[in-house]
Amino acid sequence: MTEQRNTSPQTASVIVPVRDGWPGLGDLLEALANQDHPPAEVLVVNDGSTDSSLESTKAWAADRPQVNVRVLTQGKEGPATARNFGAREAISDIIVFIDSDCIPKPDWLEKMLLPFEENERVVGVQGAYKSSQTEWIARFSQIEIEERYHRMQQASTVDFIGTYAAAYRRDVFLAEGCFDTRFGMASGEDADFSFRLSDRGLSMVFQPEAVVYHKHPSTLAGYLRQKYWRAYWRNLIYRNHFSKVWKDSYTPFSLKVQTILGLALPISLLSLFLPPPWPWLPAAIIAGILATTLPFTLWVARKEPLLALATPLVLLLRTLVLSVGYAHGTLGGLWLE
Repeated sequence: MTEQRNTSPQTASVIVPVRDGWPGLGDLLEALANQDHPPAEVLVVNDGSTDSSLESTKAWAADRPQVNVRVLTQGKEGPATARNFGAREAISDIIVFIDSDCIPKPDWLEKMLLPFEENERVVGVQGAYKSSQTEWIARFSQIEIEERYHRMQQASTVDFIGTYAAAYRRDVFLAEGCFDTRFGMASGEDADFSFRLSDRGLSMVFQPEAVVYHKHPSTLAGYLRQKYWRAYWRNLIYRNHFSKVWKDSYTPFSLKVQTILGLALPISLLSLFLPPPWPWLPAAIIAGILATTLPFTLWVARKEPLLALATPLVLLLRTLVLSVGYAHGTLGGLWLE
């Protein structure tokens, strides 16, 4: 049963979906308990965990009765369904999402709420993440996201909010239909919902001071696997929001160009059976992809010069993986669901 609503604009319900996330979830709960601006409640939505997440969360909450932790349980229905469950049960006017493997800074929640207090037109807030990882691909991923943050900071409003640090006005979230549960994994339901709000002309902002520490993939294979599935699910996003194929506030235009070139690459291999100069077409496409990596390579060079040496190759591999992921999603029928 839903508890009595808390209508104070100074409080928020923090929602954490989890599946097999202990002990990282314990670290998150400690960080939430020690926020400068404590949440009105923390809703942990257990998404069919088979580890100790459910029992450990209940034990943690029993040991700290001063922290209002509520544990909700569902089957293995995915993070979108779990977040929607938490939103419907929340008691506050502002709902804040965070991932179970994140660690927020002490002033994170206070900073997340500030834009709502300053502007009543704001319906959504995007926080930022940082990383303390030392693996080279994790450092690369962090630089990649910081380049996107740099662009988002130039805009007064954004059209993308990621659920690792996301806040919404609860009434708007529910009225707009919550996250699309067709996304079976955490790879696009947040972008789809953000674009839905943007299409309605609703205001969302980026709050770079609301920081959580988040873990990137620590291996190149893990990085590419993550990109693959994000590309796969982008088919469903672009089916719902076709204009975002060309432009959004989060994705660099160069990445969109690279992906288009990547999709053209396998088709261009047919030119190998044609007379000159057509057999040069695949090489020209690869050269075009590498040329588009130059701006980001220079960005990386300002941060970590040695990483810049690997950047063109990593981006070329990323392009190929994104292209295969998009093709998989298209052939899998995501445009027809």
